[in-house]
Amino acid sequence: MATQVTANAQRGSSFLQIAIALQTLTIFLQAVSAGLLLTSSYGETLHGVGARVMYGASMLYVLAAVLAWKPGGGSPRPVWHASGFLVLASVQVVLGIAHVPSVHLPLGVLMFGLSVLALARR
Repeated sequence: MATQVTANAQRGSSFLQIAIALQTLTIFLQAVSAGLLLTSSYGETLHGVGARVMYGASMLYVLAAVLAWKPGGGSPRPVWHASGFLVLASVQVVLGIAHVPSVHLPLGVLMFGLSVLALARR
């Protein structure tokens, strides 16, 4: 019984690490597509699609955090971190749609830094 719980906890932790890595990658690609937004005709489309993928990655991070926490009975802290990140992603999407680059860009940089930090802590 204890080995099954340990195996489930390890699997949940691996899924969580993959979800954070995917989120970090999608945020980085959003920075790249933001540069393309300024220099090419397809940049806006790429950035819009990337925003949806990044938001999906943030939702996946929440799911992975819950799955890593629930079976093993560990700390709910990753769930709070992932949920907070989903809130930041929601604000980021709203700011992007509203065309408020003075807040949208620095928030994107902050989100990338926080995502790298979360990845490094795993």
